[in-house]
Amino acid sequence: MTDIISTNPSVRLALLATLFVLVVGVALLTLTAISRRATIRGQLRAISQNSAAPGLVESLQRRRDDSWTRLADRIERAGLNLGDTKSSALREKLVAAGFDSPSAPRIYNLIRLVLVIALPLLYVALSTAGGYAVSFTRLYIVGSIVALLGLYVPALVVRAKADRRREEIVNGFPDSLDLMLVCVEAGLGLEAALDRVGRELVMSHPLIAKLFTTTTLQLRAGASREKALRGMAQSSGVEEIGAFATLLIQSDKLGSSISTTLRVYAAEMREKRRMRAEEKAHRIPVLISIPLVACMLPVMIGVLMLPAAVRVIRTIMPAMQGG
Repeated sequence: MTDIISTNPSVRLALLATLFVLVVGVALLTLTAISRRATIRGQLRAISQNSAAPGLVESLQRRRDDSWTRLADRIERAGLNLGDTKSSALREKLVAAGFDSPSAPRIYNLIRLVLVIALPLLYVALSTAGGYAVSFTRLYIVGSIVALLGLYVPALVVRAKADRRREEIVNGFPDSLDLMLVCVEAGLGLEAALDRVGRELVMSHPLIAKLFTTTTLQLRAGASREKALRGMAQSSGVEEIGAFATLLIQSDKLGSSISTTLRVYAAEMREKRRMRAEEKAHRIPVLISIPLVACMLPVMIGVLMLPAAVRVIRTIMPAMQGG
């Protein structure tokens, strides 16, 4: 590979262009993040100086970059439909992964389409620049493989992100229940408790804070308690939060104590978290045995058998040959 880069000017030029694009992209992302932080700090400073000024008190939630949305709109206006026949199932998967934008399914399909086309073209360009003769059979096989990778890699990324998000929510949910129990026992209602816990968990558990804050806003907007809690369970994609929402709805309908419900469910969640930790601890010896057998055992066998092999070669083999 190094010889090809040093002798072929086209490959060297392509490598330099790729490196330039990566450096420019990282610089642009860094400058964008710095500018956003500066804008938020300016808004906070303006609010702290004059909180009564009109137009200053507004949501400081970071707005998503809608460049992909505009690109998807342009492509659809050009005649290519980016919709999906199973849009509801795809929407649930993306929401579980944290992509709650209305245009997230279209952007997801656009990325898959771009990768399916771009990866085979990239393979052809690199093969041509490297001076390799690409036959039709090889182009068909390798192009099909990289196109399938471009089709399924976004789905794997979304699934991995959803699993990490679900694990983070499950691990932090018992702490939020403890805080909510303290708020309820102190005399706060369910809406006030959700609001308070959501503001307290912004730094430690931002995903749970977002769920509680969204539920509080829905309650303040006039949604029923049952609808808001079921929406929280659906947007989280976690079974534990779904069971928690069901318990709160049943407690509200039956008139039972919410504090008792929170105390019992918090204890159950904490016990489940402890059992998951013990399960991972018990899996460690099995996982350690894999690198032990694959890496250390052959080396140990080689160290033990090498002196015997040398003795056989030096002594027994010449004796067998009559030397």
